[in-house]
Amino acid sequence: MDDSHAVVVGGGIGGLSAALALHRHGWRVTVLERAAELREVGAGLSLMANAVRGLDALGLGPALRDGGHGEAPGGIRDRHGRWLSRVDATEMVRQLGTTALGVHRATLHRTLREALPASSLHTDATVEHVEPGPDHAEVRYQGPDGPHTLRADLVVGADGLRSRVRAQLWPRHPGPVYAGSTAWRAAIAFPDPVPAAITWGPGAEFGMVPIGDGQLYWYAALNAPPGGHAPDELAALRERFGDWHDPIPALMAATPPGVVLRNDIHHLAVPLPTYVRGRVALLGDAAHAMTPNLGQGAGQAIEDAVVLGAVCAAGAAAVPAALAAYDEQRRPRSQAVARASFTAGRFGQQLRNPLAVAVRDSAVRLIPARAALRSMARYADWRPPVG
Repeated sequence: MDDSHAVVVGGGIGGLSAALALHRHGWRVTVLERAAELREVGAGLSLMANAVRGLDALGLGPALRDGGHGEAPGGIRDRHGRWLSRVDATEMVRQLGTTALGVHRATLHRTLREALPASSLHTDATVEHVEPGPDHAEVRYQGPDGPHTLRADLVVGADGLRSRVRAQLWPRHPGPVYAGSTAWRAAIAFPDPVPAAITWGPGAEFGMVPIGDGQLYWYAALNAPPGGHAPDELAALRERFGDWHDPIPALMAATPPGVVLRNDIHHLAVPLPTYVRGRVALLGDAAHAMTPNLGQGAGQAIEDAVVLGAVCAAGAAAVPAALAAYDEQRRPRSQAVARASFTAGRFGQQLRNPLAVAVRDSAVRLIPARAALRSMARYADWRPPVG
């Protein structure tokens, strides 16, 4: 292949996945990350079968299976601990070919980072302007030693929820909006066996995911106005969830002070009409930021990356046609998943009317386990392009 060069704006999970996918197809890649240090901030992830397959396509599946935790059978409970729906892990593997995987965000980020040449990773690099261009693209950025301009055959905007690339090239798009919920997250040491499960209460949800090496990721979500803050976030959560079923009180008791992350949940309520401008493609949250209710945010970014690498395998000369194919393949699926995730949140965590909650819980109990699994598989049953 000729010396095809791609610049990836953003060094998160989506950006590094895209860089690795292109690198594996022979591209020279430059990753520009605004932070001074290339690391992932966060707690844990639940990677569904589609994300695991995508990571297999990137050559990282075995390492992440060693560093993560194959999710134990779980499902959905009410706040008293009664099971509303159970997931049969054996049936999941039969339908999807693999189980879900719980992993620490830092583990996934480090694994992606170490698979790339160190020379391709640039931190403290603030992108100021992207010129999409028909024949090549240009990226102007400020580095620690001053301004730089890079010429590239392809630019990937993977700079997250508040993407500067999206704001510049799609100036009429309204950007992210608050989805109505706030989430708290933590990764803790908790060696006792715990199923990967979520619990619903009125306007509230609590989830737990083992992530390997005696660690567990938990999260809580509540209907709340945006911009809130508590002097002691953990204490506030203990007051709200302290009377929920075991092991929720024990998980909060095992959480050290100061490790809880609080974030308002935002999403792109208005879908983009295209993910492509000239030789620039958006990817991950920059393209389709979604609520976390289906556990598909990272998975959709990984899918984007794998497809982008595959369609760009022919190199720089084929980029216009490749990006048209990328948009055609990725936009309908990722936007459908985003819509479904938002709907799942309204039906699940955000539902607060006691009568509506009781009707929902009864309805969920009546759904046969295989039917519930088929519904989940609708979004997790994705396979990477062949070749």
